[in-house]
Amino acid sequence: MDESRRRFLKELGLTALGAGCGFPLLEAACAARGQAPEERDAPRSQWAMVIDTEKCLREDVRQACIAACDREHNIPRIPEPADEVKWIWTEEYQHAFPDEVHERTPAATRVAPVLVLCNHCTNPPCVKVCPTGATWKRAQDGIVMMDMHRCIGCRYCIAACPYGSRSFNWRDPRPYLERDGRGELPSDYPTRTKGVVEKCTFCAERIRDGRPPACVEAANQVPGGAGALTFGNLAEPDSEVSRLLRERRTIARRVALGTGPNVYYIV
Repeated sequence: MDESRRRFLKELGLTALGAGCGFPLLEAACAARGQAPEERDAPRSQWAMVIDTEKCLREDVRQACIAACDREHNIPRIPEPADEVKWIWTEEYQHAFPDEVHERTPAATRVAPVLVLCNHCTNPPCVKVCPTGATWKRAQDGIVMMDMHRCIGCRYCIAACPYGSRSFNWRDPRPYLERDGRGELPSDYPTRTKGVVEKCTFCAERIRDGRPPACVEAANQVPGGAGALTFGNLAEPDSEVSRLLRERRTIARRVALGTGPNVYYIV
């Protein structure tokens, strides 16, 4: 196991337990290791992301992040903006941070591109309004999840989210998925159907395997893009995200609303 993955697993709290413990699909394996139920359910982490706005001014960095997310999750590319499905995308600074803009804010700053995604809030309003439990916050790591099979398409979560972080499938997305010459999809991530909501999950399936989110990995592979996106555990004082939040000036989106966003921006 390489050192970077070992550090990542340590932040997740899996060093002693073994990869997979604490995740719903593998609770039985944790029980077999002798953990008490209260130990399995106790929060051990709070995943968070820090985005360097200056590094993400580069279009190649932003596009690499978006393309990696699209491939990882089989996100359709629908040409009509009203029907677009997006998990991570670009907003103008003035729209992403309306509370940070005033009448003297330079025009260039107002329209600067900012990468945005689900904020995986500490107090997610989307969870409170969902009538079926299709969206919920994982107690063990703070990720706001989405079960497309349980979604009935009421779109209450879309109305409740102050960040515009959820997309609704107004049409069958499958005809708009990119395929290779053999008709294969980019990944084995489950495809969705018409009438359901979807959004970023911090790549929970990759975290389970001890890998960082696809967007973070993609940014680090762009020459000069390393550190544009940093992902880690806020419960670990020595994690890279904790260090950045201590040492750099950061802001978050619409903090006055009390949602407790866990995506931060270096400015």
